[in-house]
Amino acid sequence: QVQLVESGGGLVQPGGSLRLSCAASGSIFRVGFMGWYRQAPGKQRELVARISSDSDTDYAESVKGRFTISRNNAENMVDLQMNSLKCDDTAVYYCNADITPRFASRRENWGQGTQVTVSS
Repeated sequence: QVQLVESGGGLVQPGGSLRLSCAASGSIFRVGFMGWYRQAPGKQRELVARISSDSDTDYAESVKGRFTISRNNAENMVDLQMNSLKCDDTAVYYCNADITPRFASRRENWGQGTQVTVSS
C-alpha cells in the first residue's frame, strides 16, 4: 500500500511564506513525476507545479517566480516553497505522485490535502 502524507499548511498573511512537504511511503519500486495541485472553493483542481525524477519542472503561470518545487529522490519526498503568498493562493493543496509499487502496476496517487489560507 502506497501512501502520500502532506504537511506544512496553515494560515499566513499576504506576502508571507509557507513550505509544504509530501512523503511517499510503502512498497515502492519507482517514483515518476511528483507534484502539487490545489483546489479553491467552487473551483476545479489545478496543477500548481510538478517535477520529474530528473528534476525538470513545470509551474502554473500564476505561481511562477513565487513558488519553487523540489524533490529528494532518495527519500521519495517533494516540497513546495511558497513565497510572496497572495489571497488567491488560498486553497487545499494536494500532493500527487506517479508511483510504481513493487509487484503492482504504476498508478497515480494523491495525498489527503492540506489547507493553505492567505489572509490578513
